[in-house]
Amino acid sequence: MKNIAIIMGGYSSEYKISLISGNVVYQYLDKTKYNGFRIHIFKEKWVYVDANDAEFPIDRNDFSVTVNGEKITFDCVFNAIHGTPGEDGLMQAYFELLGIPQSSCDYYQSALTFNKRDLLSVLKPYGIKTAISYYLNKGDVINTQEIIAKVGLPCFVKPNKAGSSFGISKVKTEAELPIAIEVAYKEDNEIIIESFLDGTEVSVGVINYKGEVIVLPITEIVSDNDFFDYEAKYEGKSQEITPARISDELTKKVGETAKRAYEVLKMKGFSRSEFIIVDNEPYMLEMNTIPGLTTESLIPQQAKAAGISLKDLFTNAIELALA
Repeated sequence: MKNIAIIMGGYSSEYKISLISGNVVYQYLDKTKYNGFRIHIFKEKWVYVDANDAEFPIDRNDFSVTVNGEKITFDCVFNAIHGTPGEDGLMQAYFELLGIPQSSCDYYQSALTFNKRDLLSVLKPYGIKTAISYYLNKGDVINTQEIIAKVGLPCFVKPNKAGSSFGISKVKTEAELPIAIEVAYKEDNEIIIESFLDGTEVSVGVINYKGEVIVLPITEIVSDNDFFDYEAKYEGKSQEITPARISDELTKKVGETAKRAYEVLKMKGFSRSEFIIVDNEPYMLEMNTIPGLTTESLIPQQAKAAGISLKDLFTNAIELALA
């Protein structure tokens, strides 16, 4: 029996979703093969939480835990932390230094994909289309006329390194722009402002399944709100239609684009890429490398449509990490 540490929580606004994802992994873990350990990673504490919710501190020197006088080490880490430090390369680098296999991509890919503007800049030369964008760092002079001249109205203001749609605003007038920038700065000190793409939003899961890179059935996102914000994503204010209501030809095109991005970046583990389809062309918005794994999340929905159970999905991730 292998000892699997399921890390969850994190230091960002996404920690609540991460705790749900981590508990789903714990629940569906194949108990005939693995001993699952829920590990909460917070700024103030790293702890193993047992079945009775008792907490035992993690020794960060070797990522072990001592329970009732017995030292427990881990064969593999299942990473379910959305946002920092699980999705930006910090935990990946830490585990690589310790020589502990983990389920997500390597630290460089993780840091790159977490930074929207760097990701899109790297993928552009490979023919992957993106929205027109304008970048700001905290402290930069804000020239609203210059921004609008480049990206137009409406536009989207986003934190560059944050997930779950925290801090994102759709801006319709020049007067709204400084307010939206302040909202985004609460999440990150870098901002990306993008032109509005009027089209069909889709989410595409790409995973390595049993040694082969596969594209999962595509999900179409129809938000009840102005865009796919936090409420739409996590509080039921959207329709998520799998498979997406797009032509077979377009399904193939979008899937190939998502798979190309995965392979160009030498990805491992899970990825979920977001696209807007305009005039039969997919425009990439972002790639998530620790996507939500709650039973309602998109990757589990897509896996189910592909005939892959959660138990098989999680076993596959662990076995590939251990290989």
